[in-house]
Amino acid sequence: MKETILVIDDDSAIRKLLEVALSAAGYHPVCLSTVKEGLNRAAIDAPALVLLDLGLPDMDGKEFLSRFREWSQSPVIVLSARSGESEKIAALEGGCDDYLTKPFGTGELLARIKAALRRRANGMIDSSSELLSDNLSLDIASHTVMLNNEELKLTPKEFELLKILMQNSGKVLTHVWLLKEIWGVGYQSEIHYLRVFINQLRQKIEVDSARPKRIITETGIGYRFVG
Repeated sequence: MKETILVIDDDSAIRKLLEVALSAAGYHPVCLSTVKEGLNRAAIDAPALVLLDLGLPDMDGKEFLSRFREWSQSPVIVLSARSGESEKIAALEGGCDDYLTKPFGTGELLARIKAALRRRANGMIDSSSELLSDNLSLDIASHTVMLNNEELKLTPKEFELLKILMQNSGKVLTHVWLLKEIWGVGYQSEIHYLRVFINQLRQKIEVDSARPKRIITETGIGYRFVG
């Protein structure tokens, strides 16, 4: 059974492009142009994923996001011409899972969709789960990290940071969210803390820490783990 992907965008050319690309990739696209239509259809179809524009004719797309998150945890990827960091951060902290700026490549979009749906399929991660990414593994229960079958020595904060990144593989995590999750309330502005620990982690898990392949910087926004 094909997974339904809800597309909410008022640009008819983009709707057509996405309809063709998603259908060719084996999904069932449902394309609409307003927040109201999107919310109504989402309640009926319970889509596997939503592609959401922000500049919609009846209201801002973030309003859809706010209401949708009251009852659904299905992934939402924002596709918007708004490229400002503040817009991206607001959408990510408002509950979207990823953010692509228009114009975008369909290949990259399909890869992000697959990553988001993979996270959704995995569901809630059990506390004893082992997180895997090629030759890197993290065991939550035993508090160990292995790379190429050799144990890595991580500090408690490095372990916690890597765990959260791997649990949210493919998802853009903002500086503020990561700081709050790892250091707690009151540290949301201490971005230098995060940079130091990200650099330390890269030196331990990347082949070339200067050209990271696993922990990707989303400039001005946060980080994304690719696994």
